Amino acid sequence: MKKKVLVLPGDGVGPELCDAALMVLEQFQLPIEFMYGDIGWECWKKEGDSVPQATWQKIADSDALLLGVVTDKGKETALKELAPPLKEQNLSDVFPLLQLRQKLSLFATICPIRYIIGPKKPFQFCVISEKSEGLSAGLDFRGITPETSAWLQHPNLAKYGLKEAAWSVRLQTRFGLERLFEYAFSYARGHGFKRVTFSDKPNVLRESGQFAQEIFEKIAQNYPEIEADIHNVDALAVWIATKPEQFGVIVAENMFGAILSNLAAGVMGGLGLAAHAHVGDKIACFQPAHGSAPHLAEQNKANPSGMFYTVSLLLEHLGFYEEAKELSQSVDHVIRSGKTVPHDLGGSASPRQMAQAVSNSLANPVSSYRAAIITVGDELLSGQYLNTNLQDLSQSLEKRNIQVTRHFVCADQLQQISETIVSCLGQEDLIIISGGLGPTSDDKTRDSVSQAVRQPLVHHEDVWHTVQGQLERLKIAPDKNNARQALFPKTATVLDNPTGTAPGFYLSCEGSTLVVLPGPPSQALALLEDYLQQNEKKYSSLSRAEYAWTLIGIDESTLAHWVDRHFANEPFERHFLWKSPYVLVQLVGQSSTPLAQPLIEEFEHHFRSHLVGREVTTASQQLAKYAQIHWLIDDPHLLKYFQVPEKNPQNIPQIEVEVSLSPSIETLEKQPESLGHATITVQMKGYDEDQLTFPYTRPLLGVVLQEYAAWSVLKRVLRRENSQ
Repeated sequence: MKKKVLVLPGDGVGPELCDAALMVLEQFQLPIEFMYGDIGWECWKKEGDSVPQATWQKIADSDALLLGVVTDKGKETALKELAPPLKEQNLSDVFPLLQLRQKLSLFATICPIRYIIGPKKPFQFCVISEKSEGLSAGLDFRGITPETSAWLQHPNLAKYGLKEAAWSVRLQTRFGLERLFEYAFSYARGHGFKRVTFSDKPNVLRESGQFAQEIFEKIAQNYPEIEADIHNVDALAVWIATKPEQFGVIVAENMFGAILSNLAAGVMGGLGLAAHAHVGDKIACFQPAHGSAPHLAEQNKANPSGMFYTVSLLLEHLGFYEEAKELSQSVDHVIRSGKTVPHDLGGSASPRQMAQAVSNSLANPVSSYRAAIITVGDELLSGQYLNTNLQDLSQSLEKRNIQVTRHFVCADQLQQISETIVSCLGQEDLIIISGGLGPTSDDKTRDSVSQAVRQPLVHHEDVWHTVQGQLERLKIAPDKNNARQALFPKTATVLDNPTGTAPGFYLSCEGSTLVVLPGPPSQALALLEDYLQQNEKKYSSLSRAEYAWTLIGIDESTLAHWVDRHFANEPFERHFLWKSPYVLVQLVGQSSTPLAQPLIEEFEHHFRSHLVGREVTTASQQLAKYAQIHWLIDDPHLLKYFQVPEKNPQNIPQIEVEVSLSPSIETLEKQPESLGHATITVQMKGYDEDQLTFPYTRPLLGVVLQEYAAWSVLKRVLRRENSQ
């Protein structure tokens, strides 16, 4: 039987976010029937009710609600913007979400908070807020009646009188609190959380605080496997901001819960990433945590991430657990890749563009691993030694289709190394660390790893025996410092190092695998290869589609603009590299799914006058496949920029090519300006003279001159080859 979901787009950016969400949902082809209803500010203005009766009728026939965002402008503005025929009816605007909560008994709001991106320790917790009582129960009054003043007394009232005051009631009932706490502990048990924290202010709100505390402690007794504690809301706010990883479920009354959930969303990365589920006994309503942002409406600047995560909660609620997980993972991937993200995440993607990227990720699940490489050593930062490990380790990983996403170089400082590792945990599949495993006091890596993964170092006697034997063969007397090289985090697997005294190791933490290697380049590379071979089954299945083109005589931005526009809907990451005089274009697929041939042909046809080859190459390299070139250059200053080609053993024709330059190379070298244009003239026997005007930077003249000349010759040679 199909599930029925009522979509209520709402106001502001709500319609475009719902549109993006439904675009992603189409990928799953689930048995869900979507209905549509009206809600929000326009309904209030036209009908005098922000939730019209027709919408309530549709709600009654629904299994769940998917709500965009709704606007609330306050009492005075609401009356002012009401349609003229309705202004005399003494209507009162009630915030749509409050109406839904009250009429549908949506007693709690769940706000899942987890690590997605950024330099933080991975965390995952949830804030659950009570929504039927507390300070948002609607018991809010202007002025104090004489009857009320008999018990509502305060010295400040004497200044202006009873009418110049307002007051609210924090209503808490045993029924409401039992229901809330029971739900919080049940949620914790069902989602694997080991701690439930009740946040309140019992030192100030003494009676209601004590009342709630007694009920919380009684409910907690039914869940002995879950740690239960109570903290003041202000102290808890600090801990959420500084140590979010220590929490599980945080439960609070309405006002405190709303504040804490927004704070927690900020820790996660902003309200644009947060999702809400408003739950009741019979129905649930799902919406992103942020507001309607009317100033962003129809500008394609809204962040749809929170809506995508909201849809994931909806799918979980409807029983589509695998699809919910896949959706969250795909949104995570798009955000972490940083290629197609909205403005508030540092990009420029519209909601639909991000939806397309998420859809592409769902259709082509990521089949490559992400890796970060951390190299350690003061000598690397100072430039005393060339950091070859970054290049060698990157190339080793890329050969196996493991995408290296970040490089770090750390000083020999425990805290810096540890914090760098923590910033990668949960975000990268592989974290490769090299250096700092020696026996001296400045070798901090093993202690840093221990601190980052929160595991003690454990002595391995068998490893120590091996290290002692290696030291003896080197005629080095072992001492207590060498014994540190046999210390490893508790769950680590040792990587033997036959050519050195510093073994490596690897372990898993927070969804990442850390591979820790010694610093000497030959040892680091050998141990990484050893690790990859030990886990060959895991990494050998990785595959991805890759395409590369080399172009000349075109600027990078023009090329990128065309490619981005025409390949926007393809599941490929687009990379551009200017390497004078070339622009390299690389498309890397998230799976082995090939790029459509018509797209390849369209690209190559459009840029045929600039295309050097279907690979990372140069005009000189391509030309060498077809001919042996002898450059005939009268100007000795120009001749020095042209290399004599190596003898090609193949039986290929030899071609003499005359080359001249205007202005002369001597003139260019003496000009005060470092940037400009020049014209190279190429003459081949049997062909018309060819002139090519090109931009140059003086420091790169030696690189570009021969390549432009080679390109001029290559075009003619290729035309001849194709005509035969």
